Amino acid sequence: MFTESKIIQGSKTAGWVEVICGCMFSGKTEELIRRITRAKIARQQIAIFKPAMENRYHSKHVISHNANAIYSNPVEKAKDIYPLAQEASVIGIDEAQFFEADLVEVVARLAKEGKRVIIAGLDMDYRGQPFGYMPQLMAIAEFVTKTQAVCVNCGNPASFSHRLSHSNEQVLLGETDLYEALCRKCFHEADV
Repeated sequence: MFTESKIIQGSKTAGWVEVICGCMFSGKTEELIRRITRAKIARQQIAIFKPAMENRYHSKHVISHNANAIYSNPVEKAKDIYPLAQEASVIGIDEAQFFEADLVEVVARLAKEGKRVIIAGLDMDYRGQPFGYMPQLMAIAEFVTKTQAVCVNCGNPASFSHRLSHSNEQVLLGETDLYEALCRKCFHEADV
């Protein structure tokens, strides 16, 4: 496991990719905000991005379930991130699972140019299948942090986002009204 202090003490020209992944309600955005805030304290230039479609809480802020917030740039496409991130040395990207394949190339290019890129997103969809391009992002990352929630049924560590609605759409924005965090056992029992 990496420690953030070791990373910060490294070369100022080395870029890298960090992925924070897990199920809904597991603290991914909270961890992204924490890392970005530490970069701000260190007086590093930051830029945060999120998909424009993700406006559950606010159109221009990344907001965690704990109501912590940080200003972000909503973008329609992953390729829009690259020109907007040029002045930053630390780039945050939330809800990465909603971006198209271009995100992998954009992230790799930014890291190659010496930038620290921190990505947060769901690793699995409501069916327990890999979500979007998160597997590719995890593959190119130097550091991957998998967060867990608490199973609402039994209290064990939860890694699955169980949908309470009968919709078959892969992307269905919602909160506790549409989703709950479940452990593996409870997730598979819920689908029976």
